[in-house]
Amino acid sequence: MNGPVIANPWSVLRRHTPARIGLGRSGISQPTAPQLDFQLAHAQARDAVHRPLDHAAVDAAVRALGLPTLALHSAAADRHVYLQRPDLGRRLDEASTAQLSALADGDARAELAVVVADGLSALAIERHAAPFIAELKRVLARDWRWAPVAIVRQARVAIGDPIGAALGARLVVVLIGERPGLSSPDSMGVYVTWGPRAGRVDAERNCISNVRPEGLPLPVAAGRLAWLLGEARSRQLTGVELKDDSVPALETVGAAGSFLLAPP
Repeated sequence: MNGPVIANPWSVLRRHTPARIGLGRSGISQPTAPQLDFQLAHAQARDAVHRPLDHAAVDAAVRALGLPTLALHSAAADRHVYLQRPDLGRRLDEASTAQLSALADGDARAELAVVVADGLSALAIERHAAPFIAELKRVLARDWRWAPVAIVRQARVAIGDPIGAALGARLVVVLIGERPGLSSPDSMGVYVTWGPRAGRVDAERNCISNVRPEGLPLPVAAGRLAWLLGEARSRQLTGVELKDDSVPALETVGAAGSFLLAPP
């Protein structure tokens, strides 16, 4: 005779994925537990979008890696404006523009500018930006000249273009909090653009998405970025013309990043 508790055969599969599968039903509705779980995930996603960036903590973590930083701000004055006016998140405010102009030095041009932007999930940046930069430093060829790391509030992806151009960088990498999903409120995106300048379009960038321990692990993502940077520098382009063939290369080599230490 069966006991009062009936085992759910979907429970075994659910342990292997964050996807909402086999939720069951109670009458014509979902059971209480899945419904509450959905509401919690939705609240976490909303919180991630509205959460302000802890700039001081991110700045300290990046400086602990031995890298100088810049504190910048987009033309969106606050979070409310940022969410309503994406165009303002792609431009720097006047103070940041003036700050970068004062740093311009034609005799000390950098090859690589790294921009850390809060985007739509400051939580992702607080958790993953500095550890990711540490991984990138570990696997990237030693001959790269880095500009100061720009930490930008109320920023969109394209904010990297005027920053990279002002710093005279050949390549700009933007680390940005991605739009939260219902199982991923802390996912970080990485965007790479050759020859940054105002007016670049998304087709001229390469993107590495869902960078987080539960998605694309940070060491793997850093290895992939290092490969893309090497190819971009060699071929002087990014975007649709630069296919990411790093995965077979990494699998062939084995240990992550060992082949990336020599200049491309």
